[in-house]
Amino acid sequence: MTITVLHPVTDLAKAKTVYATLLSAEPTADSDYYVGFDVEGQHIGLVPGGAAQGMTGPVTYWPVPDIEAKLAELTAAGGTLKEAPKEVGGGRVVATFTDPDGNVLGLYQDR
Repeated sequence: MTITVLHPVTDLAKAKTVYATLLSAEPTADSDYYVGFDVEGQHIGLVPGGAAQGMTGPVTYWPVPDIEAKLAELTAAGGTLKEAPKEVGGGRVVATFTDPDGNVLGLYQDR
């Protein structure tokens, strides 16, 4: 299972340098709208303008086989839908929800 953690950043170039140094790795995805690193089975992503998209801090995304079913389970368990499932490219669908304390968590499904 690969967990993805996305970090909102304001200066992508500077953040990319800091994270490359921290992780001792070069990005595996590098564009103007997203930079990603794959390190030790985990994916770390940098999202420029993430704050404008409602990201108040890093968000961890958990892989699931059926995003709609898992969201139904989570809301029944007390979670609250934050962002409905949406396609983000390459067949990946993402969604976010909050736990009872307001922490934002994410799900992703690869189709």
